Amino acid sequence: MVFLYAFLIGGAICAVGQLLIDFTKLTPARILVAFVLAGLALTAFGVYAPLVGFAGCGATLPITGFGYALAKGTQEAVRQYGLLGALTGGFTSVAGGLGAVVLLALLAALLFKPREKK
Repeated sequence: MVFLYAFLIGGAICAVGQLLIDFTKLTPARILVAFVLAGLALTAFGVYAPLVGFAGCGATLPITGFGYALAKGTQEAVRQYGLLGALTGGFTSVAGGLGAVVLLALLAALLFKPREKK
């Protein structure tokens, strides 16, 4: 059942994104930012953590999970370090993922021939 819940919740989040692309004039970049901010806001209001407990990776894998990770890291760092944690906690919690993205982007640029769209 865990896999089914993850599939349904993750699919619902992605379906909302697809509906926004299809029926609004929002650019994908703006939708991406909106999803990150939605994950951050839902975590701040205590709504996203129960969803993560219920759906697991179905809630943490979509881009809203990035906002969740930023918010949780900041909350934990503020508890430990006070105001300084508000500045560093989010970066600490997502550093591994961001480092992997930068490294893989560099490898893709070296292996393939990037060029501008025409």
